[in-house]
Amino acid sequence: MGDFVPEYEASAWFGVGAQKDTPAEIVDKLNGEINAGLADPKIKAQLADLGGTPLVVSPADFGRLIADETEKWGKVVKFAGIKPE
Repeated sequence: MGDFVPEYEASAWFGVGAQKDTPAEIVDKLNGEINAGLADPKIKAQLADLGGTPLVVSPADFGRLIADETEKWGKVVKFAGIKPE
């Protein structure tokens, strides 16, 4: 079946990002509105029907998720010997 990396789990996720210099009050407002939408029972049900689970997090938590995923998949790329073309 091919090679794999032990103890790794792959999942797809989606998030909303903004430019690095976006003012904190705008980031916080967007985060609050998006999280409120994800908490809405109708939205949660629609996402569940598609096989999704909403993850309601702060901007800092989302930044850590991105950093962790970047590190994790960087190791996979190195392990697999993948090179840019």
